Amino acid sequence: MNRVQPIYDITLKMQQLLPSTTTSNDRESVIEEINKLLLQRGTIMEEAKEPYTKEELETGNKLLLLNKDVEQKLNLLFQGLKAEMKQVKKQKNSNLKYTNPYDKVQTNDGMFMDKRK
Repeated sequence: MNRVQPIYDITLKMQQLLPSTTTSNDRESVIEEINKLLLQRGTIMEEAKEPYTKEELETGNKLLLLNKDVEQKLNLLFQGLKAEMKQVKKQKNSNLKYTNPYDKVQTNDGMFMDKRK
């Protein structure tokens, strides 16, 4: 019985779940599903202990390549999320400045302040 095969299958599901581009509408559901799969894979990985058979080692080598692809896709997903969060924050600040442009201005209107003692 190949103990590494279920890990490979879950990683394959993760790869198929992560498309090259995701919209902001899909992103939340994709992240939730990926988290579930990661938890499943983590518990199975804890149970798989050495020594491994030749078949398990071959599956493990395939798994490493597949995992690199999944990691790259996850990084792209999170970079897109970070960029969107920055854009929303910038837009929020811009809207605040538009509604109250003199909020952060530090002036003493018409008042002279002598700094000497």
